[in-house]
Amino acid sequence: MPKMKTHSGAKKRFSRTGTGKFVFQKGGRRHLLRKKNSTRLRRLRRKSVIYPSLEERMKTLLPYA
Repeated sequence: MPKMKTHSGAKKRFSRTGTGKFVFQKGGRRHLLRKKNSTRLRRLRRKSVIYPSLEERMKTLLPYA
């Protein structure tokens, strides 16, 4: 049986934690930062966990993660 291919877009955007959850970095931190308040920027700094409903889809996109 050949190896499964990892989805190129998914491997750049998602990573797996030690407990097996998938995390991603929120958007909105690249440009136009002056108009966004500091609270909003601080929240955007954190990584976010994907919904449990998407967990199965992520396992097919990233089989070896």
